[in-house]
Amino acid sequence: MKQAYRRWVCGLLACLTALLAVCGAVVYAVDPCLYYRVPDQWQPVLFNERYQMAGLAKNVEADTVLVGTSMAANYRASWIEETFGTSAVRLTIPDGYYSEFDQVLGVLFRAQDPERVIFGLDVNTLIRDESGVTAAMPEYLYNANPLDDIQYLLNKDTLYYSAYTLLSNRWGEGDTIDEGFTWDKDQWWNHMSALANYDRPEIAGEELPSDTYRDNVAANLAVAERWITAHPETEFDFFLPPYSMLFWDKVTREGRVDAVLAAIRQAGEALLQYDNVRLYGYLMDADIVTDLDNYCDYIHHSGEVCREILAMLRADEGRLTEENLEETLASWREFVVHYDYDKFWDEDFWTRWNAEHAA
Repeated sequence: MKQAYRRWVCGLLACLTALLAVCGAVVYAVDPCLYYRVPDQWQPVLFNERYQMAGLAKNVEADTVLVGTSMAANYRASWIEETFGTSAVRLTIPDGYYSEFDQVLGVLFRAQDPERVIFGLDVNTLIRDESGVTAAMPEYLYNANPLDDIQYLLNKDTLYYSAYTLLSNRWGEGDTIDEGFTWDKDQWWNHMSALANYDRPEIAGEELPSDTYRDNVAANLAVAERWITAHPETEFDFFLPPYSMLFWDKVTREGRVDAVLAAIRQAGEALLQYDNVRLYGYLMDADIVTDLDNYCDYIHHSGEVCREILAMLRADEGRLTEENLEETLASWREFVVHYDYDKFWDEDFWTRWNAEHAA
């Protein structure tokens, strides 16, 4: 009886071991998170940035790397290659925190030595703390411990995504690295969409102190400064993405103009001390931000603006320096506090707008 029981237990364990081995082999072969390789026999299925950025950072060789939040998602790597004449990859974490970008760049620099990192210095993420960060980025995909690979190989989620990847390719629904995670094709980019997707706040009773975000900004910049100092041979181009004029309406009505401009000043003073850093202030480019036809909401701009930003970076336009930082911020403050935001809701404005667009 005991021998029969032992044989049954051993048989069960052998079956379970074989099943786990098959599951691990399937995940390794399909590699849905691109952890080991970018597939050449089928198209990848790009389903989750926080699961797949480690693989892209490690396995897509690139001399120029663009990193950012959803504000950077619609920059195609092919456009970067065309603009800079270099290999490129785009690494984005929507609504990302600096600790998350630190994980992505940690993988990147362990795997390769890019010549240039272009980082979207979103003000909305620069000024916040880490209290909202979650465990959505699996540590086993981003750390340097190969023993943790077992958590990737023997994982019900990655097994599911392996099947999903194979089925998607069978149905002709795979992605390309260039278009994966972009989202601009299904949006309306015009004045009406920007206003429709903007909730105008009530006017605040008082201004926030200019140092409101100082500690949060310092903590986030400390992360960026570690990248800069650890990789002095890499050029870091930080740019302030051009949120629309509705963003400035929002911060003006909320009494945050001085606090936001102080955060930008703090970032400039910290980053511009490094020889391998350039900083660009497209958030304060009046030609872009005042034209609401560039936007689908109060901050997100179209792919056409992405192309424009790349061209400006290539031409070194809109650059902030130690010499012009204070003057630029003072001039922009005058512009935003005296701007006629109410015209966006004025009937006469809409009559003119409709006439222009009908023509």
